[in-house]
Amino acid sequence: MSDTSSGWQPANHYPDPAITALDPRFEKYWIKLGAVERIATGMRWAEGPVYFGDGRYLLCSDIPNNRIIRWDEETGAVSDFRRPSNYANGNTRDRQGRIITCEHGRRLIRTEYDGSITVLMDKFEGKRLNSPNDVVVKSDNSIWFTDPSFGILSDYEGDRAPSEIGMNVYRIDGETLQPSIVADDILAPNGLCFSPDESILYIVESRGVPTRKILAYDVAADGRTLRNKRIAIDAGPGTPDGMRCDIDGNLWCGWGMGTPELDGVMIFAPDGAPIGRIALPERCANLAFGGRKRNRLFMAASQSIYAVYVNTQGALGG
Repeated sequence: MSDTSSGWQPANHYPDPAITALDPRFEKYWIKLGAVERIATGMRWAEGPVYFGDGRYLLCSDIPNNRIIRWDEETGAVSDFRRPSNYANGNTRDRQGRIITCEHGRRLIRTEYDGSITVLMDKFEGKRLNSPNDVVVKSDNSIWFTDPSFGILSDYEGDRAPSEIGMNVYRIDGETLQPSIVADDILAPNGLCFSPDESILYIVESRGVPTRKILAYDVAADGRTLRNKRIAIDAGPGTPDGMRCDIDGNLWCGWGMGTPELDGVMIFAPDGAPIGRIALPERCANLAFGGRKRNRLFMAASQSIYAVYVNTQGALGG
């Protein structure tokens, strides 16, 4: 795979040289008769992919263009799912199949079965949210999301505005819909995901000093609070963004900082060791597992969406 003056080109032989094993543990997940595909392009900043197996399509936010696009797996057709989208960013599905969306327009919403929108949260204790970024749903139906200020810093990914509240991580109760802050000590919380057994919550710290980090918290026995904050992965010169776990607990992380050596996806074992890399010609912001067997990795990377089959499945709840 290469990025040339004529545009992105797919691999012309197997195994795809864009995929690299950094540790022997990655070999079992690498399908060597497969290659990275670019399935859609033409976005300004692709984010928040989420797959719908019941309709065989993928939704993906295009934040500066203020839309959510739909890519159909059967035909490859790309269309607008929602425009305007209130500068939608992260998306996921709840355990009933409804879409939960973070909006840089300072809300967290749920799209109901009939297409209507329920605002789940836009304020906390009377103060407006910053710009909800990424979201996951736990098996108890609780909704966990991050709220950095990225979307209100300029008029590019939202509407420029002063921040009224800290950059927190929130939990919305699955029964009462009551919100609570679960972490208020992260320097710009970004992507997040649970380990397969939901005992660990991983959160990207986008403004970590001196380097960005992926933090890990133990989920307390009550399932509602976090404890034992620690650094799971020091990103060094890289920029982790959105991430998801596979069923073995490996972290698949959108990665990059605008250089060919960093742009793409990094894969880490549960012990934090880097085990694999998928190079892309664009910085990858977020990703999702999908396909009929949940073994196709969809990667939202700047102006395009890429996909590759892997020999594992995404954990539930991503």
